[in-house]
Amino acid sequence: MRRDYHKWYSHRLGRDMELLAYGHAGWPLLVFPSSQGRYFEYEDRGMIHAIWQKIEAGQVHVFCVDSVDAESWYNRSIHPHDRVMRHNTYESYIIHEVIALIKKVNGGQEICTTGCSLGAYHAFNFAMKHPDAASRCVAMSGSFDMSSFMDGYYDTDFYFNNPVDYLPNMNDPWFLERYQRMKLVLAVGDHDICLGRKFRMAHILGMKGIPHWLDVWTGGQEHDWPLWRGMAVKFF
Repeated sequence: MRRDYHKWYSHRLGRDMELLAYGHAGWPLLVFPSSQGRYFEYEDRGMIHAIWQKIEAGQVHVFCVDSVDAESWYNRSIHPHDRVMRHNTYESYIIHEVIALIKKVNGGQEICTTGCSLGAYHAFNFAMKHPDAASRCVAMSGSFDMSSFMDGYYDTDFYFNNPVDYLPNMNDPWFLERYQRMKLVLAVGDHDICLGRKFRMAHILGMKGIPHWLDVWTGGQEHDWPLWRGMAVKFF
């Protein structure tokens, strides 16, 4: 299985950023790590091993990015508005630098975003904000309300990064038309701490007429990597 390491200085973020790519062809999969996770997390946690045959067969081409969660949402030393601004800069890095790399290396124009836990938020929020870049999203055990990171502060920039707020009010035909063509998967375990949050988002999507698949895994499935490895095999 081909494994490529990429590192470059991002002028947008003001520091070096790293990522790992697995495979040589297939559907491009953009993986966001879990809370404050690193670009090598998917490999360390056995997710790459779980789908290595699909990667080797050229069915999927996996790109695992690094996070800046410790500088954004988890950075309690800065004002909540600045946390959102750092996240926005990270999003700019993804859309202008990472997506550009994926298209150059893979050639595919339609990308699937995915992630586990907080990575599911990143994957889903990115897909909703950039449906021209992402045509699929598999959100595993994520929450879509980031209010707990804001210490009670609220502004417009946060609103547009909080899917439970902006999606119910989404009436822009450009976005809604693209949502209709997307494949959205909300996957969660029946004993997962995010179960209720998944139902909430499924309800919002249903009220807006946005097609989606809410997949609840039964049998006492908890918020952890064994569950997500099984989901990776199923959905990728």
